[in-house]
Amino acid sequence: MRAAPPEARSVGRAASRPPVGRVKRSAAPRAAVALLLVLLLLVIVRLPWAGDLGMHAATVERLRHSLLHPGNPLVAADTPSPYYSPWMLLLGCVARVGGWSVFIVLRLAALAGLALLATGVRRYVRTLSPHPAAPALAALSLVLLWGTVLINWSGFLSLNSLALTVSYPSVFALGLSFHLWAWLSRTLRAQAGWEVWLGTGVLWAVILLCHQFTGVVATLGALATVVAARPPRAQRPRIAAAAGLGLLVLWLWPYYDFFALFSAGDGLASVHRALYTDFAGRYWLALLGVAALVLRYRRDRRDPLVIFCALGALVCAAGFVSGHYSWGRALPAALVPAQLAIALEVFGGGRRAVRLRWAWALAAALAVGAWTQAGVVGYVVGRDALPPVLAARYTPPWTGYHWITPHVRYGDVVMARDFPSRLVPAYGAYTVAPGYPEFFLPDAARRERAAERYFARGTPRGARRDILRTYRVRWVLDGRRPQRDPGLRPVTGGPGGQVLYAVTR
Repeated sequence: MRAAPPEARSVGRAASRPPVGRVKRSAAPRAAVALLLVLLLLVIVRLPWAGDLGMHAATVERLRHSLLHPGNPLVAADTPSPYYSPWMLLLGCVARVGGWSVFIVLRLAALAGLALLATGVRRYVRTLSPHPAAPALAALSLVLLWGTVLINWSGFLSLNSLALTVSYPSVFALGLSFHLWAWLSRTLRAQAGWEVWLGTGVLWAVILLCHQFTGVVATLGALATVVAARPPRAQRPRIAAAAGLGLLVLWLWPYYDFFALFSAGDGLASVHRALYTDFAGRYWLALLGVAALVLRYRRDRRDPLVIFCALGALVCAAGFVSGHYSWGRALPAALVPAQLAIALEVFGGGRRAVRLRWAWALAAALAVGAWTQAGVVGYVVGRDALPPVLAARYTPPWTGYHWITPHVRYGDVVMARDFPSRLVPAYGAYTVAPGYPEFFLPDAARRERAAERYFARGTPRGARRDILRTYRVRWVLDGRRPQRDPGLRPVTGGPGGQVLYAVTR
């Protein structure tokens, strides 16, 4: 078996007390990480509403009411859904037992996901470097080394994106991914037994079930770890058994058919096209890490971070060339190893002068990244409290729909469109058309056409009533223009001129 890289050979051994100067140099990145953690904890208290929060809240709401047969989380239909993951099932149990609202449960999920992510990064980095400050500097690189154009996607670790998605299953899955890579690295070195390998396979399957895109990133990282380690023949049957058990768990998961997702088509291509736009502006700070990866490649042709980055870049490039733009969700598989590589290079071998240059370059890049994402503070203090230069970097969250809950009950069907159709299910109601892609909903396209026709100006009143009857609609939510229909009664109003109408006949 190939010897561990020099910087990792002392990991797991009893380390001697570091020099005083080394401790002082370690304090700065640790203090910065502590400040970021405090900021994210304050963001969790506010829980800014953005992106897919409505979907995840709706999923927890359905599971709270029925753990065994929750049905579709968005529309009144008895269909499976890929959103019913092991993590969301656990959150549904917490909501059911504790009697808490879904938004309190999602705050607890955010705390758990953030803790898992922080400990996972620390454990994985410790397999790559024994330096006490390496995990903290690596964490800073992961959240700040992106670009000067903001990007907000679940599964992406930029500070702004993390603040908006910290309660999502993707953060939980990312945390598990770092733990998987750390566990796998140590397992390969220790030549562990069958039970350890089988546990690794189950963990891999859980990540894939919790967030499929992050599962792809986890798979590429695990593959890179195995290829870099060059496991002996005696370990290969155990690796195969771990993979086989993971596939079996995926096949046995009762809430949806995981493998059916491969035949669902690339219906998300248009949405993910944005991942490939303004590419340089979104990711250019990570180029510093690419330079570090080149040096690691020269030292070791089987460096795990180099292989990891190459696999991620290959998948993303294939997605761009083939038009499968959803493959761009594997981009963290290229960015994470580059971001880690530059942090590790600061503490690597070689002359002190070279390491000092790396440190200064990284400090400058981190400063640029922090300034770019400084608008995150607005999620804690509010946009009005920010100076104008930072307010311009603030991504405003959406307003919620608490104002409809005194009237709309759990299970009621609401006719809504655009963003309201993505948010209303979070409060227990259903919509006619799903606000998110639903691969297992056979009549999704027909529902979308029905909603479009209902709100079209030229649709006759009788046709509108037929649509409401077909889908058993009890409420209509609209704000573009007053609904002048004797079959609708205005009940209450909300932000932006929105009006909730009761269907009277």
